[in-house]
Amino acid sequence: MEKFKELGLSHEILRAINEEGFTEPSEVQEKTIPLVLAGKDVIGSSATGSGKTFAFGAGIIEGVTAGSGIQALIMTPTRELAEQVGQTIAKFGHKKKIRVAQIYGGVSMGPQINILRHVDIVVGTPGRLLDHLKRKSLNVSRIKFLVLDEADRMLDMGFIHDVEAIVRYCPPNRQTLLFSATMSQDIEYMAKKYMRNPVHVEAGEKVDPSKLYQVYYDVSHETKLSLLVHLLKQEKNGVVMVFCNTRRNTDKLTRNLNANGLHAESIHGGHSQNKRSNVLQAFHSRDTLILICTDVAARGLDIKDVSHVYNYDIPKTGADYIHRIGRTARAGKNGIAISFVSSGDHSEFRQIVRHVDSNIEKQTLPPFEKIASFSSHGSQGRDRERRGNNRFGRNERPSREGRSFGRRFSSDSRPNNSESYSNQNEERPNRENRSPFAHRRSFGRGRESGRERDRERRRPNGRNSSSRFGRRQDRHNHHRPGSRFSRR
Repeated sequence: MEKFKELGLSHEILRAINEEGFTEPSEVQEKTIPLVLAGKDVIGSSATGSGKTFAFGAGIIEGVTAGSGIQALIMTPTRELAEQVGQTIAKFGHKKKIRVAQIYGGVSMGPQINILRHVDIVVGTPGRLLDHLKRKSLNVSRIKFLVLDEADRMLDMGFIHDVEAIVRYCPPNRQTLLFSATMSQDIEYMAKKYMRNPVHVEAGEKVDPSKLYQVYYDVSHETKLSLLVHLLKQEKNGVVMVFCNTRRNTDKLTRNLNANGLHAESIHGGHSQNKRSNVLQAFHSRDTLILICTDVAARGLDIKDVSHVYNYDIPKTGADYIHRIGRTARAGKNGIAISFVSSGDHSEFRQIVRHVDSNIEKQTLPPFEKIASFSSHGSQGRDRERRGNNRFGRNERPSREGRSFGRRFSSDSRPNNSESYSNQNEERPNRENRSPFAHRRSFGRGRESGRERDRERRRPNGRNSSSRFGRRQDRHNHHRPGSRFSRR
């Protein structure tokens, strides 16, 4: 606790730190907190799980006055990270009665509008924050602190215009803090345009390279699932994260693993917020030991004690690869990163190897049972329904005998000419004696039924004689001599 006291933190925050069981600050906290307290703009770079949130949050809590309106705005790329950052700041700020709101999409705006009237710090995603600013339900005129957390990820996701629009809403005499894993041209542009003499802070990597074992398998696309099932079933314990490049692959892989006796959950941006929160809670509590995810979970989210990381789909860049494998081999624990390299992946994987600048060992494929993949949704699911709900291929094609669509018949069930229309000579009901509701029971005779319905509506003593059609005819034809609607 002595080192935290030397940073100049107040008694209330020190009490909260003590309750959480922290004894000394991390590297990024030790470097960043004094700068934030001194009012400097900061550009920080550190690994996920290094204590970055408290590094900028401590200075914000010290500089905010409870009950004086919204004084700090923190932007994050994802809903999960917004929740995590908001909960962390609320945990350390409750001794000073600081109120924190978490604002993101996927939920109703009504409750958020009410909450925004009574909070001091707002954490949210760019899209929903901009919606509130346009509705004038978010007042940023008193902002003292503006934070861009995981800024490179936000810009990669296409939020650059939303972020710039939000920054322009904020007052110019503010303190800006930007945290990014990489310094791209867009990040340098943002820093130059919206920050004042920022101080750069870099903290060491959290992952221990000596504890991380990196391997890859050269495997065909058709057998990736079989190999993954085999490897997962060989592991007796551990916490696993499996990364895919698309939402569709994530959902499909999750269904296939569950179908093969492996309990897995998926998380990606297409799920509702409740589902995403429940999945993360189950993974944190270890009710689920296999998490299938897109890169949304590779940035920002602090998931502890991950033993295995699988790159089921090879990431597009070396930076994404580093963020994925950075989920494991932390705090002195061993970890393993396993990549599946298929045809078409070799060029990207060679670039990743050069970017990582470390040894990734090739493994020989073990003997494993080949299993079939299936999908129960989307176009593949519809194709399977056309094939007779056969999950595993096209061999068991159902017979079309006895099936007909309109006037189409299978060759075995097509009637001969003498039988095709055997009901033609059957007596049909007289149209005049048909029920006025007969058109509701007839299929394939829509036009005839429509004419009959209109005819019934226009009969003076028939159905719907008091309809608007009858009144219109009466209104326009009562003066005509001989008209059946004329007055007598």
